[in-house]
Order: sequence, then C-alpha cells, then structure tokens
Amino acid sequence: MDGRTLWYPQYAQSVQLADIDACELPQWALDPKWEDRERVKAPPPVPCGPFAKAWLKRTVGNKSVTCNVVSYRVDGTAIARCTTGARDLALEMLRVGWARVASPYLVNGQYAAYQRYAMAARYGMWATYVLDMNEWRRKAVDKTPDRWPIADFNLLAERESEISPPFADARKRLLRTDR
Repeated sequence: MDGRTLWYPQYAQSVQLADIDACELPQWALDPKWEDRERVKAPPPVPCGPFAKAWLKRTVGNKSVTCNVVSYRVDGTAIARCTTGARDLALEMLRVGWARVASPYLVNGQYAAYQRYAMAARYGMWATYVLDMNEWRRKAVDKTPDRWPIADFNLLAERESEISPPFADARKRLLRTDR
C-alpha cells in the first residue's frame, strides 16, 4: 500500500511494518542539487512516498511474506515484523534509506545502525530535503496523490523539524534567492 504497509487481499487486512516510518504516498522530498536558481524557483521534486512503496514492492516481489504481529493500531491494522526469506523488510527499507526508525527507543539496535549507514551514505530520502513524516501528516492540507510538489516545498520552508541531518542548513538555503 505504501512504504511501510503491506496488503493481504485474501484477508482484506493491512499490516504495517513495526518500528519504521516512511513517506506517505503523496509526500514529496526535494533534491538538494538545485542549480540555476534564477531560472528554476524551487528544487527538483523527489517522489519520496512512491519511491518507498516501489522499493518495498520490489523487495517483496513474488516471494512469500511471513509476519509476526506485535500489536494492533486503534483502527485494527496489525503492526508486525515481516520477512521474506531471511530478509527483514523493515531492515531492508532502512538499509536503502526509504524509511526511518519510528522511535528513538528501539528494541532492535540493528535498525538504528542501518539507518545511520543509509544517512551517512545519503541513500534514498537521506539524499534529499524531506519533512518529518509526522509533521507532514499534521500539516499537509491536500493529501491526494496528485498534489503538486510546491506544496511540500512550502511546508519544508516553514518546518519545525526535518529528518535530513546532512542538510541541517536547509532552511537557510531554501529561503535564499540571491544565488
């Protein structure tokens, strides 16, 4: 369904991967390689949500997925640790940079290590300016799949937090127009 949710149509059941978060499908990130600022008024958009979904879909492919439910959300969605073969799907999403750890209080230290690796290598969303997913969910007015990237550019410019530490100075760079 997205970069952290699997759908089992035979049971009409969705399963959210435990301990990670990923961009929502309509969420955009922005490419920091913003050249020719006089002609192009915003950084190139990166479809963060669709990329996360595509990577998860590619990882699963036609393979069988096994999920061990750890809890349930209020809406009944199962939260689980899921594997395909010997591959932990959440760990795989962290490794390639299309997910982040959902909480600083992780039980699995390997998740944090894989996230640090992806951040250092600037894989996936870590190579972009991206708004924290929880802040995006709170602030985005239009959450339809056909929303324009400029909406997230505006949200990013007024953000409370970001999840791209390699670009700690992003707020200054995004607002500057003298380049």
